[in-house]
Amino acid sequence: MEHLETVKMNRRTFLKKMILTGVGGILSTTSSYGYARFIEPAQLTVTHHIISHSLIPKEFTGTKLLQFSDVHLGHYYGLQRFHHTIAKINELQPDIVVFTGDLLHEPNKYPHIGAITDALSHIRAPLGKFSIYGNHDHGGYGTDIYRHIMEKAGFHMLVNEHVLIRRQHGRFIAIAGSDDMMLGRPNFAKMVESIPDSTYTIVLLHEPDGAIQTSRYPVHLQLSGHSHGGQIQLPFIGPLITPPLSEKYYEGFYRIRHLTLYVNRGLGTTRVPLRFLSPPELTVFTLQHRT
Repeated sequence: MEHLETVKMNRRTFLKKMILTGVGGILSTTSSYGYARFIEPAQLTVTHHIISHSLIPKEFTGTKLLQFSDVHLGHYYGLQRFHHTIAKINELQPDIVVFTGDLLHEPNKYPHIGAITDALSHIRAPLGKFSIYGNHDHGGYGTDIYRHIMEKAGFHMLVNEHVLIRRQHGRFIAIAGSDDMMLGRPNFAKMVESIPDSTYTIVLLHEPDGAIQTSRYPVHLQLSGHSHGGQIQLPFIGPLITPPLSEKYYEGFYRIRHLTLYVNRGLGTTRVPLRFLSPPELTVFTLQHRT
């Protein structure tokens, strides 16, 4: 059985690679290429979801948490578009903002570090701004560059640690963040260590397939990116670009044991500068106490 499953997976992977190899040529001969190259990557969408749970304190009902992810600045994603995204984030008036990794495509080659830091510093979130590492944030000697940008911009970097966010009467929820699974050193046990029992806990983890490990711990919601929603999706075939650790879970909601996972489609692109049936996304989660 295991051999048959491996054969099936290899065939599926081979088919996807063949399609991806030819998709640029196919699209270039049609108007679809212009749409996938220039129109859809600029079509910023906002998705809204209600997160309801009995452990969310009543004081947090109506609290808005906004997630953005995978900007890949410098790789066909420029400053002007980023400023537009920042303005949209503030227009949505979130209480909490989280960034789930991959800010710069090649951190050590990006020339406008100061401008990016300034733009991020203008994001308003009265209950806090939080960020984690993605694989591109560690890559290209970017570990220190990325941390410097985010901390100077007022983001709390979460690397195998958590914070408690409090509202009235001292009631709180926890936001935990893991190091990147591909190029970092994640430590899930350390990340959730000492979180009080019966605390509603949100985990930020760049790679969505890590939810299999996360679900072994007392956490309730995982927010991830990395997949770009497959970036190019075709009817009857599905996503063509699924990086390692985003092959099982690549877009939207999933349930793994007691854990709810949400995978954000991200803002930029990787590998090829195309998006098709997978527009860039900001996600707003409204928390709600469930009796």
